[in-house]
Amino acid sequence: MFGLNSTNGYTEVLNGIRIKTINFGKQTLMTEFVLTKDALLVEHAHIYEQTGYLVKGKIKLYINGVSQIINPGDSWNIPSNIKHKAEILEDSIAIEVFCPFREDYEKFINKDDIIE
Repeated sequence: MFGLNSTNGYTEVLNGIRIKTINFGKQTLMTEFVLTKDALLVEHAHIYEQTGYLVKGKIKLYINGVSQIINPGDSWNIPSNIKHKAEILEDSIAIEVFCPFREDYEKFINKDDIIE
């Protein structure tokens, strides 16, 4: 399966936080987050392990109470059921992979961008 680059199909899930699922398999799902400066991702936890990579911008990421400034090229891993949150310090783009497959993010797939 191929996911094609497109500016279509983003959904704002929180104020200043847009998401699009850019590819997926049976066990994993990859998303692109477009994050606006000063947006806040509130603290939460979920069953999904998530691994991320910052493409552009700057964020302050908190994982299990520990904070780190994340710059382009930096990455992170959040184990399942661990509390995390983020402060968006600059307009940013992040890529994250979730395992297992997030059925709740299936609705963020732009089927026009997927070639099977």
